[in-house]
Amino acid sequence: MMDGWFDQKEQGRYPVIGAVDDHGRLLGFASYGPFRSWPAYKYTIEHSVYVDRERRGQGVGKLLLAAIIEQAKQQQYHNVIGGIDAENAVSIALHRRFGFEFCGRVRQAGFKFGRWLDLDFYQLILDTPSDPVDG
Repeated sequence: MMDGWFDQKEQGRYPVIGAVDDHGRLLGFASYGPFRSWPAYKYTIEHSVYVDRERRGQGVGKLLLAAIIEQAKQQQYHNVIGGIDAENAVSIALHRRFGFEFCGRVRQAGFKFGRWLDLDFYQLILDTPSDPVDG
């Protein structure tokens, strides 16, 4: 299952960024991919940041989110979207610190932990690309 995920990232030139400790243990990772597959949305990506439960609150998420944003700028994307569980106050606060703004909610979008979850979308608009073109 993960092989297909990595293959999709590689084919789309989407980064997979890992944070490891001094012993080589994975502390967390981040990546992004297309927001929508139609040409008009080619400058918008949706990212994910995952931090090991035991490493939360230690700055790992901050490092990963900063790296994702920098990579998006380098690849000339314009809009970085994050879908966050509406009750995940820590992730929401992290994104707000980086300038992400709330842009919508999908109610009961996911089912996890035995309950329905609302999905909040946050976006960060970048000053890239320098010369956007249609489709």
